[in-house]
Amino acid sequence: MGGAALWTAGVLAVFVLCVCLGSVTIPLRDIAASVFGGEVSRESYRAIVTWTRIPRVLCAGIMGASLALCGAAMQGLLRNPLADGSTLGVSSGAALGAALSIVLGVSLPGLESAGPAAMAMLFSFGSLVIILALAWGMDRNFATHNIILIGVVFTMLVSALLSILITFSGEKLRSITYWTMGSLSGKSYEQAALLAVGLVLFGTPLLLQGRELNAFAVGEENALHVGVPVRRVKLTVLVCASALIGICVSIGGSVAFVGLIIPHIVRLVSGPNHRRLLPVSAFAGAIFLMLADLAARTVLSPLELPIGVVTSLIGAVTFITIFYRSRKGGVR
Repeated sequence: MGGAALWTAGVLAVFVLCVCLGSVTIPLRDIAASVFGGEVSRESYRAIVTWTRIPRVLCAGIMGASLALCGAAMQGLLRNPLADGSTLGVSSGAALGAALSIVLGVSLPGLESAGPAAMAMLFSFGSLVIILALAWGMDRNFATHNIILIGVVFTMLVSALLSILITFSGEKLRSITYWTMGSLSGKSYEQAALLAVGLVLFGTPLLLQGRELNAFAVGEENALHVGVPVRRVKLTVLVCASALIGICVSIGGSVAFVGLIIPHIVRLVSGPNHRRLLPVSAFAGAIFLMLADLAARTVLSPLELPIGVVTSLIGAVTFITIFYRSRKGGVR
């Protein structure tokens, strides 16, 4: 209980920090006044805090928690620390849907900008259906090596299709590229609410799989022998992780490395027990993505970096460092 309170306090502290800092630094007293209806030193601060900073940081935190949770669950299911939530190719499928929407000019009645998000979510679920159908055709028990193989091949196919779309995108190339690199600019409370609902609906079942994923660590046959419903657990993790990733990509675009590096770091610090690893990964993912978004909008201010570029740079350097130290430590 004490650990959860400490992580919660850390998330809240980083949230407040990210709301305060930006191209315009806003004092903490003005943040409080904007939220609780008090008097602010500048009226423009109220609009910045209420309609720009808070929904954006909320989206970053919830999205980071979701991606890290999915990564931890997928690594436990596939027994592979290099796996993450995008191993199935769902992220690539969602990016393809968004790019197709941009090229074709798909829009929803009254919500022109929602076309890419809707298509991304539709294609993410479509990708999951295709992958599960192929896995079912190869092995009715959904063998993990078949799932990984299908996911890798599907990702390569989708990447090729995305490259073809980019080739013929013309003046829409910039929009497609920006989407595929991820961005949390201009996010709203409605989008934050959608992410929160997705995290509750699909993240809760993942958090409840801690004991089962611990059993998976010693092999599927052993897990089956101790009473774990292997097929049901696999479908639960695959469906929930894919759905949650699809929602995240539909709102923030493709954000790499969060689901890979955060569970890996948490595992090194807190151990492999998934009953602790899953919730701590969610907390750490929220903190990481909020700080990454802060860096994206402040490092080159007034220019803004795509958040996927920031997470890729940080993630790649961190992972190489961890890998180098682990290999060096293993040499005797």
